[in-house]
Amino acid sequence: MSRVVEIARGWIGTPYRHQASCNGAGTDCLGLIRGVWRDLLGPEPAQVPAYSMDWSEPQGEERLWAAAMAHLVPRAGRAQQAGDVVLFRMRSGAVAKHLGIVSVPHESFIHAYTRRGVIESSMSQPWARRIVARFAFPDRSG
Repeated sequence: MSRVVEIARGWIGTPYRHQASCNGAGTDCLGLIRGVWRDLLGPEPAQVPAYSMDWSEPQGEERLWAAAMAHLVPRAGRAQQAGDVVLFRMRSGAVAKHLGIVSVPHESFIHAYTRRGVIESSMSQPWARRIVARFAFPDRSG
């Protein structure tokens, strides 16, 4: 199993809390990625500014995508790998602002979801068609 998936599964059951990133106490989807980063790589690469539930939508700015491009490694193609970070656009024409971690390629992913907390969900067609980008955590082993 991927180390990223192993860490992410350790967050399952954490309640949903907007802007939080504390395993067992509360997190949102970005907080889950931040927490996995800390467990995998150490201190976060940047401080995350406060954000509202509709962040970057009024301006139409792809802030989450830009941050992912700055700190994660873009993946090309459609073939998923366990541990990939996937970025979702939840509505057509809206900014991409939901994140998850592929647990079983093309089958399931782990994410923090409003009112559900951190769960492992099926990578159903409604989810899969919303993916707009995939990333990997950087390799800091050497």
